[in-house]
Amino acid sequence: MTKPIAMLIGVSKVYRVGQESVRALSSVSIDIRRGDYLALTGASGSGKSTLLNIIGGIDAPSEGEVWVDGERIDRLTEQRLLQIRRKKISFVFQEPRLMPSLTALENVLLPAAFYRCADRVEERGLELLARVGLAKRASHLAHQLSGGEAQRVCIARALFNQPMLILADEPTGSLDHDTRRDIVGLLEVLNAEGNTIVMVTHDPELAGRAKRRISIRDGVIHADSGVVQPY
Repeated sequence: MTKPIAMLIGVSKVYRVGQESVRALSSVSIDIRRGDYLALTGASGSGKSTLLNIIGGIDAPSEGEVWVDGERIDRLTEQRLLQIRRKKISFVFQEPRLMPSLTALENVLLPAAFYRCADRVEERGLELLARVGLAKRASHLAHQLSGGEAQRVCIARALFNQPMLILADEPTGSLDHDTRRDIVGLLEVLNAEGNTIVMVTHDPELAGRAKRRISIRDGVIHADSGVVQPY
């Protein structure tokens, strides 16, 4: 069995809301294997976005362990976490997060600012835009793009650093049906090419197209269509 590229072991998350404690996750253990196309599903407030943020090192667990590429990340400094997110993990959010004053190409190239090596940067950006079907929109400003095109730019940017893990939080939630279908088709193509994708979605149709599905209810894993390895 291939070694997981990410693992959560007994992860719980408790938030303080005023004088009360709200438990978002309770003793969650999962593994993510290379090549997974995993959909996290559940009702609003079930804990699925919290789980995604913990996998990506954006949020820290209250209890348990989080491992990425063989390194335990829940006890790392913020500086080291930033290095891991830049090199190994990319994010795609529900609302496209583009700089409106920059072109599609310039938005894709933003991650290059974190790397000293600038060889072939623009060429790589153009290749990625072509890969997501936007070669002819490279010079258009972000505000000139449709919602679906903007999300494609975000996906191209997420691929720039060749991450081992792509985390997508409701990546089609703000799109119409036809555009949503196109974005999901693109994610499926990227997964077929070897990219590992974990996607939060409330859409049963989208979840049904994923290779693996984990259902979360009240912060607990209710069902997992994959085989969870013992720890």
